[in-house]
Amino acid sequence: MALSDQINKDIVTAMKAREKDKLQALRNIKKVMIEAKSAVGADAVLSDEHVLKIIAKLAKQGNDSAAIYKEQNRGDLYELEMGQVAVFEEYLPAKLSDEELTAIVKSIIDETGASSIKDMGKVMGIASKKLAGRADGKDISMKVKSLLL
Repeated sequence: MALSDQINKDIVTAMKAREKDKLQALRNIKKVMIEAKSAVGADAVLSDEHVLKIIAKLAKQGNDSAAIYKEQNRGDLYELEMGQVAVFEEYLPAKLSDEELTAIVKSIIDETGASSIKDMGKVMGIASKKLAGRADGKDISMKVKSLLL
């Protein structure tokens, strides 16, 4: 089953179960998916990879917002945002551990023959595609930088 179909099915399930917070998070995903489909030059059907990118972006935005709410002592909004992030993360693949990330980045460096920080762009291009949704771009960047220095 396609991920977009699964999300639609889960919306119905959440409505029947009266899970208000989960329903709101799922509707946010669906809204962004509809916007992505209707963008100029977009395909009529979103691939699972594209849907995962959308969900990962929403999760990152939610974490950023939650951090701001926490700084401002807005516990109510922090809890609401983290609840939505938890729903988003149910659909994302498991995050890589530091050791797994290091091993994959090392293999990419070996593949590309990168030897200095000048080759970082080449490594980052491949790593970002290969690790999409499984590691944060900032973490990938820091790992590549540390291994190339």
